[in-house]
Amino acid sequence: MLKKIISLLSILLICILIFESTGLDLLIQDTFYNFKSQHWILDKQAPIPRFIFYDGIKKAFILFVIGLLISLLFFRHKSLIIKYKKGVIIVLLSCITIPLFIGFLKATTHIPCPKNIRRYGGHHLYTTLLKRPTIQNKTMKCYPAGHASGGFALMSLYFLFFSKRKKRLALISAITLGWIIGFYKMIIGDHFFSHTLVTMIIAWLIILFIVKFVDRVISRQS
Repeated sequence: MLKKIISLLSILLICILIFESTGLDLLIQDTFYNFKSQHWILDKQAPIPRFIFYDGIKKAFILFVIGLLISLLFFRHKSLIIKYKKGVIIVLLSCITIPLFIGFLKATTHIPCPKNIRRYGGHHLYTTLLKRPTIQNKTMKCYPAGHASGGFALMSLYFLFFSKRKKRLALISAITLGWIIGFYKMIIGDHFFSHTLVTMIIAWLIILFIVKFVDRVISRQS
């Protein structure tokens, strides 16, 4: 587990440095913006996509977390919950911790969204994590990607199941969901590609820390 965590930290650092030293984010983001009409390829206020990929999926995630909490509080003696108890705890902690931590980072980095920068019709300079101005605009909270963090938190479902097939399916499904949400936020101008990528890596790191913590607590109790 420690080797995996160190490897992920190294990957995270490499990813940050790549996007800091290249214009890759801008190159990708350009494909989602019409410079002639000065509009994103999808309107943020379009009701159906907004309901599916923002409001609806957010509510579904909250209901899912509440369901996990209720199962642990009121159905903990049921055989099914006993069987999957460790996995349920890992998923619940991940679904709570990851969005909160990503939200904390967003409120700390003060990096503008694509829609906020001058290249895409905004009023701010393009800013990266290591190239932030001395005086920052505290209203800018776009790095890393917060909305996709819920989808990536579900990568913890990998530790809920026992068979390799189900583990793999759970992981692939969660990654796909996270990137679908991330892609939606990219094409409406809310996030750069690196914002979502960094969120995914951080989410998996947090999940590994939670797994290690839960394993240690259970070993002490047994």
